[in-house]
Amino acid sequence: MAAEGSSTHVAVTFKGAVAYAAPAGDIGTHEAPALRQAIREAMDKRPSKIIVDLTGVPYMATAGLATLVEAMNLTRKAGSTLVLAGMHERVKAVFDISRLTSLFKIAPDVGAAESM
Repeated sequence: MAAEGSSTHVAVTFKGAVAYAAPAGDIGTHEAPALRQAIREAMDKRPSKIIVDLTGVPYMATAGLATLVEAMNLTRKAGSTLVLAGMHERVKAVFDISRLTSLFKIAPDVGAAESM
């Protein structure tokens, strides 16, 4: 699913009680709504965990960060867990600079995220 005017596509799949959201492309102001919509639609199914696979995201702006903070708050309120997986160094640097790294569960890849 992609928001109008957005080049970012977010594939959402389910495996048991786990939802997987895999955005592809940069996530900035125009692309963040597609990610937000995908995560909210995944939450409608009440998964025990949502894994956001960021391997296809080479760059993320503050709008993407805000979307993931919102997602973290939604999952916590719902009693679910949000795990970010496969961050590129450039994306991790944005999390480090904004001091958000300690707030999220971050895994090196989807396999490790499944074990968290």
